[in-house]
Amino acid sequence: MNFSGQTAIITGAGQGIGREIALKFAEAGANIAVCDVMEDKVAQTAELCKDKGVKSASYICDVRNADGVKETVNKILDNFGKIDILINNAGVTRDGLLMKMKVEDWEFVLDVNLKGSFNFIKACSRIMMKQREGKIVNVASVIGLIGNIGQANYSASKAGVIALTKSSAKELAKRNIRVNAVAPGFIKTAMTDRIPEDIALKMKELIPLGSFGDPASVSNAIMFLCSEYASYITGQVLVVDGGMVM
Repeated sequence: MNFSGQTAIITGAGQGIGREIALKFAEAGANIAVCDVMEDKVAQTAELCKDKGVKSASYICDVRNADGVKETVNKILDNFGKIDILINNAGVTRDGLLMKMKVEDWEFVLDVNLKGSFNFIKACSRIMMKQREGKIVNVASVIGLIGNIGQANYSASKAGVIALTKSSAKELAKRNIRVNAVAPGFIKTAMTDRIPEDIALKMKELIPLGSFGDPASVSNAIMFLCSEYASYITGQVLVVDGGMVM
């Protein structure tokens, strides 16, 4: 897949899946604007993208802040000249049983995962509508489809991302803007590496393919949804989970 000449924004790109997405798009020729709250890490991602021979810049941005997001998107537009692709990847967890969950933990997860996606879609869609073209992919989760004990806030936020995806797709389709989502299952990251081995084995038993996915599995699915191969696909949720949710 070739994205030469296109500009992609990736949020939460300082590490993990976000960094993998940025590097994969850079390898495919896209110019990359990486956004995160972790200054050192997001700058490192931008440098790694530049090593792929593309233009890249890092932006410190709290996705919860609507004004800050709008300002960041305008800076990206000034720097790159256009915005073709938006990947809403920024996400957090603050797990706890519902009866014991702090209100601030509920609000923080909803604000980052759901409000953050809304803020970036709102800011970028105005630009894409003028261009009459654009691709948006929101990173949801299988937990947004099936729920999970101790993750009421996270599952609610990701279910909201899925609903936001479908509504945005319906609103923006007339301007040739496609909006889709990916819903990863258990993916190998620093977070899953901390799971005790016995629990990890039990998790793998729930996955028909018998293993955790890797970040490339997610980035490849996102690239497909942004490519011309998916030119007639919008408002869909592509589950990347090894068959865990069927």
